[in-house]
Amino acid sequence: MWRSRGASGAGFRSGLAVGTAFTLVLDLGMIPVAPPKSNRLHPWDYDHAIYKKRNEIERLFRRFKGFRRIFSRFEKLDVVFLAFLRFALIVEALRLV
Repeated sequence: MWRSRGASGAGFRSGLAVGTAFTLVLDLGMIPVAPPKSNRLHPWDYDHAIYKKRNEIERLFRRFKGFRRIFSRFEKLDVVFLAFLRFALIVEALRLV
């Protein structure tokens, strides 16, 4: 589970700030990956490589905003929507090459 630095406080990590969200995340087998704030006295370890993937996914969704059809959900059928989503992924992959 990827979180931003703003949601990486001690309250979330102990499960108090968002109810039982942290315990639910651990029960589902997810590992929270959020870097501590730079001014934290006792920072915890986190996986830097996984956290960098978060940026790539955020940029992908930003590029999807250029495909108005995806965010507006014009298609009524799931099959057509998924086909256009795959088309958008192919276009983005070709732009990177």
